[in-house]
Amino acid sequence: MTTTKPVTFGFLLLPGFPMSCLTSAIEPLRVANEIIERPVFDWKLLSEGGGPVRSSARVGFDADVALSDATGLDFLFVLGGPDSAFTNRSASHGRMRHLARHGTSLGAISGGVFPLARAGLLEGYTTSVHWCYRAAFCAEFPDIARSDDVIVLDRNRFTAAGAAAAFDLMLHLIGDHLSPDVATEVACWFQHPIIRSTGVQQRVPTLHADSTVDCVPEPVRRAIGLLNDHIEDTITIAEVAERMHLSQRQLERQFKSATGQSPSVYYRTLRMNAARQLVRFSTRPITDIAIEVGCANASQLSKHYRSIFGLSPFEDRRTSVAFRDNGVSLRQPVGLTTQRPYALRQ
Repeated sequence: MTTTKPVTFGFLLLPGFPMSCLTSAIEPLRVANEIIERPVFDWKLLSEGGGPVRSSARVGFDADVALSDATGLDFLFVLGGPDSAFTNRSASHGRMRHLARHGTSLGAISGGVFPLARAGLLEGYTTSVHWCYRAAFCAEFPDIARSDDVIVLDRNRFTAAGAAAAFDLMLHLIGDHLSPDVATEVACWFQHPIIRSTGVQQRVPTLHADSTVDCVPEPVRRAIGLLNDHIEDTITIAEVAERMHLSQRQLERQFKSATGQSPSVYYRTLRMNAARQLVRFSTRPITDIAIEVGCANASQLSKHYRSIFGLSPFEDRRTSVAFRDNGVSLRQPVGLTTQRPYALRQ
C-alpha cells in the first residue's frame, strides 16, 4: 500500500508570540485530518534553540525541534511580535533562507511579519500587515509592499493579519490540498460563518463601540481612508469634505454619527496611534516621530499623546522597554483607542 507523505507545517515560535494565532492555524489542520480520516497534514513547533517558548498570554509551549535542526517542512510560519528578535540572528536568518532555497514556503502571522522581513525574506513580495502594526511596519520596511487584505498569497510567501486570518489562510490551504468541500466542512465544525480569501480587507474599528470601517456610510468610509492616507502630510477636514462632495458641516455630522467622534478628533487619534507604534516598536527619536505623524515638534506630540494615552511618549517608551527587559511582553496592539490600550494582542 502506497502512503503519501503528509504536508508538514512548521510554526516558529518567538518569545511573546500570540497564542491565538498558533491555535487558529493548527486546529483547522487537525480537524481536516479527522474529517478525511487520514493524516494529510502534520505540524511541528519550532523555537530558535529548541527550548520552550512563552506566549504573550504567558502560557509556555515546548518546541518539537530547533530551527537549525528542522527538515522536511513544506511550510514554515513565523509567529512573534513587532519587536521579536533572534538570539543568533545571522544563523537563524541563514537557516530560514536555506529552507526557502530548498522548497519550503515561508509565511508569517500577525506580528511575525517583522522578524520575517528583518531576515530579508519578504523583499520583492507583498505582505499582509495587521492594521495595528501598519505605521511601525511601513516605517521600518518602506520598500516592502504592504496590503490591508486579511491574507496575502504571493508565490511562496503566505501572510495573515491575525488569528482569524490565520484560520482563513489554513482553510485556503486545506482547499488547495484536499478540496473546497473539505475546507467548508472544517469551517462549519468551528461555526466559522464566512471563509475569507484573498482580496478581503481587514475590518478596522471606527472608535464607535458597535461599528467598523466597512459598516459605516460610504462617504464616511472614504473619508476615513483619506485620513489614513495622510498621517504625515496633513489634509484639512474641509479638503476631505470637498472630495466627498459634501459641505464640511454635512461631513462632520455624518462622521460623528458613524464613529462617535468628529473628523478632527478622529484624525488626531489616528496620528497618535501611528506615533505610539513608532514609540513602542522603534528606536527613532521622539522629535523625528513627531514630524512623521504631522506634528510641528515633540512638545505638540507629547500634548496630544498624553491627552489620549495618559502618559507622554517618553514615559510610554520607558514602560515598554521595562516590560521587555523583565522578559515579559505585556504590550498590546497599538491600534485605535481612546484612553486605554486594547485588551487582546493579535
